[in-house]
Amino acid sequence: MTIAMRKLLLSAAALVALAPGMAPGRAQPARTAPFAANAIPRRSEGIGPFARTVLRNVTMIDGTGAPPQGPVDIVLAGDHIAEIRTIGAPGAINPRARAASGDHELDLTGYYVLPGFVDAHTHLHDMDDAQHVPSDYILKLWLANGVTSVRELGSSRPIEWLADIKARSARNEIAAPRIDVYPFFTSIQKSPPNTPEEARIAMREAKRRGADGVKFINYVPEDVLWAALDEAGKLGLHTTMHHSQQSVAWANVLTTSAHGMQSMEHWYGLPEAMFTDKTVQSWPGGFINNDEQMRFGESGRLWAQTAAPGSRKWEEVMQTLLDRGFALDPTFTAYLTSRDFMRMSRATWHDDYTMPELWDYYRPSRVNHGSYWYDWSTEDEVAWKQNYRLWMQFVNEYKNRGGMVTVGSDSGYIYNLYGFGYIQEMELLREAGFSPLEVIHAATQQGARLLGHEDQIGTVRVGRKADLVVVKGNPLANLKILFGTGTLHLDDATGQVERVGGIAWTIKDGILYDARALREELRQMVLKSKAARGMPAGPMPIESVDTTH
Repeated sequence: MTIAMRKLLLSAAALVALAPGMAPGRAQPARTAPFAANAIPRRSEGIGPFARTVLRNVTMIDGTGAPPQGPVDIVLAGDHIAEIRTIGAPGAINPRARAASGDHELDLTGYYVLPGFVDAHTHLHDMDDAQHVPSDYILKLWLANGVTSVRELGSSRPIEWLADIKARSARNEIAAPRIDVYPFFTSIQKSPPNTPEEARIAMREAKRRGADGVKFINYVPEDVLWAALDEAGKLGLHTTMHHSQQSVAWANVLTTSAHGMQSMEHWYGLPEAMFTDKTVQSWPGGFINNDEQMRFGESGRLWAQTAAPGSRKWEEVMQTLLDRGFALDPTFTAYLTSRDFMRMSRATWHDDYTMPELWDYYRPSRVNHGSYWYDWSTEDEVAWKQNYRLWMQFVNEYKNRGGMVTVGSDSGYIYNLYGFGYIQEMELLREAGFSPLEVIHAATQQGARLLGHEDQIGTVRVGRKADLVVVKGNPLANLKILFGTGTLHLDDATGQVERVGGIAWTIKDGILYDARALREELRQMVLKSKAARGMPAGPMPIESVDTTH
């Protein structure tokens, strides 16, 4: 396939969620070999699990929305939480209340413990994909930023490849979060299903090959989609959808949720469900969906065309989705560059943590998906800022009325770096109106509920899996301390500016990963790649560089 042909197919795909190189009808080869064995090295990071680990004198945010509690001693027995013991009050610890000694202990005075984070929208790639970055790099970026569970929503890799990595992660053979596998519906078989019976066969095949759910994207005929959703219900497969432009005229959030769709990605299909004076978006006369700058530019003008906040149609759609228990996974960070290109393209973490191969992919290009900066304008950014105001208002109101909202990053595209983009998504939910506690709740218990794993993960509770995030300082006072790059602080005693924060420990299945050591490993990985190209450490240019002089 030529580059031009591949770009044509990619552009016809949905916006951010389609992995580069994955054409709408491209088959995932039916393989059975242990693909990941050669791609991802065996785990050399982490200590434990121990028979008895004690996290002493820590402040706990349990993920349910409850305020911080502490100081407490948390006891881990192998891979689960065995005891949470209150040991007094701040400044008044009762030594007699402390947990008994353990095989391994951490003094976490001044630290907060949270449930492991759930990233509800991810894509895992490999060196053979268009980004040319190793899977190990992506998996460790997630862990280094506190992500212990992910929902993988489709890539160019076969289902079996992902299922194998999921199994190796479950056995803790590799350093990786837990993984739920959701292949693209159109890529389960050699060609996209075109009849209801083919749709049912595809869903059964996805289940047989190890999928936990299915993600719908691109054009899917109406009767085919309804049959697939019906079959998913019978099989117990989870479902979500990026309501892409090719089918959104009839497949919006009202119609799909009526047929059993459980959640939506991004926001497409939501404003279209609230149109009052049209049935499809008003596009310019010369609009071509395959032109990504045109498509993303017009996407930023969509919310202005829909029902006003608080109007009858706005309320009707919101209440219907609430009644159906529909989940919103907004992925605000996926589009953040569209409203502020300079901020995202020069984010602090790019210098140390973005592979030069990934940077090549991000830069303006008519070939790479999400690299649509051919001639991005102030007018485009202003339109996107207004888009965010309306979109965020709907999401915040939905949460306030009891709706499920989760934290998904859709990292790997549009200057949105794996792991770091997840913490940015938390900040964007805060901007939308969520309180810091509500942000953590969305990132933990709500994410676990969406995956159907709330009996195992998502809260700090006796009997739950020992999936935890440990950070020095109070993240409710400043979410920025969760970033791997931390945040700036002026030490008045010395007059020096220093970086503070950064997740200290990520714990999965009772295994303690030193997040700082993981980040150093990632920095060295990036430096090695730059050195191989003869590049200096430090910022990488956005524009093309003439290396012939």
